[in-house]
Amino acid sequence: MAITDLRRIVAQLERDIANGPIVPDVAPQEIRRYLAARYDFTRPLALDDVTADVERMLRTWQVQVTHPRYFGLFNPSVTLASVIADTLVAMYNPQLAAWRTSPAANEIERHTLAWLAGKFGLPATTSASFTTGGAEANLSAVIVALTRAFPAYGESGLRSLAAAPTIYLTRDAHDSFHKIAHMTGLGRQALRTVATNGDRQMEVADLARRVAEDRRLGLAPVLVVGTVGTTAAGAIDPLPDLARFCRAEALWFHVDAAWGGAAILSPRLRGHLAGIDAADSITCDAHKWFSVPMGAGMFFCRHPDVVAEAFRAQTAYMPGPTDGPVADPYTTSVQWSRRFIGLKLFLSLARHGETEYVEMIEHQARMGDVLRAALERAGWRVVNRTPLPLVCFTREGLVPSRFLAAVSARQIAWMSEVRLGDAAPVVRACITSFRTKPPDIEWVVREMSQVALQQLEIPA
Repeated sequence: MAITDLRRIVAQLERDIANGPIVPDVAPQEIRRYLAARYDFTRPLALDDVTADVERMLRTWQVQVTHPRYFGLFNPSVTLASVIADTLVAMYNPQLAAWRTSPAANEIERHTLAWLAGKFGLPATTSASFTTGGAEANLSAVIVALTRAFPAYGESGLRSLAAAPTIYLTRDAHDSFHKIAHMTGLGRQALRTVATNGDRQMEVADLARRVAEDRRLGLAPVLVVGTVGTTAAGAIDPLPDLARFCRAEALWFHVDAAWGGAAILSPRLRGHLAGIDAADSITCDAHKWFSVPMGAGMFFCRHPDVVAEAFRAQTAYMPGPTDGPVADPYTTSVQWSRRFIGLKLFLSLARHGETEYVEMIEHQARMGDVLRAALERAGWRVVNRTPLPLVCFTREGLVPSRFLAAVSARQIAWMSEVRLGDAAPVVRACITSFRTKPPDIEWVVREMSQVALQQLEIPA
């Protein structure tokens, strides 16, 4: 298939999705009955028929996250170049565990990661890898931090440690750290929830208090997580202050910039990421604000020797080490067999260039401002502050769950309910598509305001 044909197909799909419903109305049993009646896998079916049927299911039974009125959970519209990249990867099916098996693919990833590491202000010696997502990148950070803090950890495990490790993060940090604490054997009780200020940012004074208290109790503080763009409210923790504190206290400073990290490209936004260059490790997801398909996380670490120790491996069946400045990815990352994850970001960056990427990112930030202004004009109350395009809002007497059910039923938009701290639930909307335009936002605010007024029985 020629690229022009694929471009035409994708463009038509974009139009169909933009003009169609956002939210499906379906129960699990309906889909299960449908599949059971048609697919028992006892006989071959025509590929064209199966493909058409699967596409129909995806159009009918899926929240359309590429819709310009999907104001959701960091799932973006995707560039055509990244779609082509995933098609190429599926066709060639390269295996990136060892450099010798896929030299071109490994070097394309290395080149792409080095470029972004430079944007973050990390040194040229930074170790970086593509991951399945932010959870794997965050897991990598914890494993590497433990390896540096406790030389016996890799061979003898947690039982060899003289003191129990602790990790510090806010209530709004990504919940993957709870699973990571479980998986690494630290236990979820190893997580320390640090207080936040009125803008949901970590309070360094409370962090210092928690670390000092844990040390008095004989525990071993290891890692602090600063977030760039929390999922709930888009908060950015005070990275320069956290970096200074971690340096002074010999703690690992990890920045989870899974969503907000792409803002480093933007002259308008990058100042809000000041201090990220001091991080020991960074998580960033290309499948969020870089607008490429799932899944494409990235892990960056300024300590390549510790990464090599944390993930070292050697087997008889893998190719031997390649001469030169090359590290086989299976020896420097969590994964072993691995897909060519990075091509979708490489091809998209090559196609659009940094200038167009800046425009895509800043456009979405501007749409966040448009949304805030439209909400306030319509009598809504915005309850969070962030330079990122994530808006939490409510109005007196609103019941978010009931309100959002009506908004979805009328196909106005997809938004979610969130609770910030101990406050009452509010509505959360995030601009995740470079296709979202001011008329989309103005229409959504007008329509959902009517829904709210009807539910509150207030005359329009």
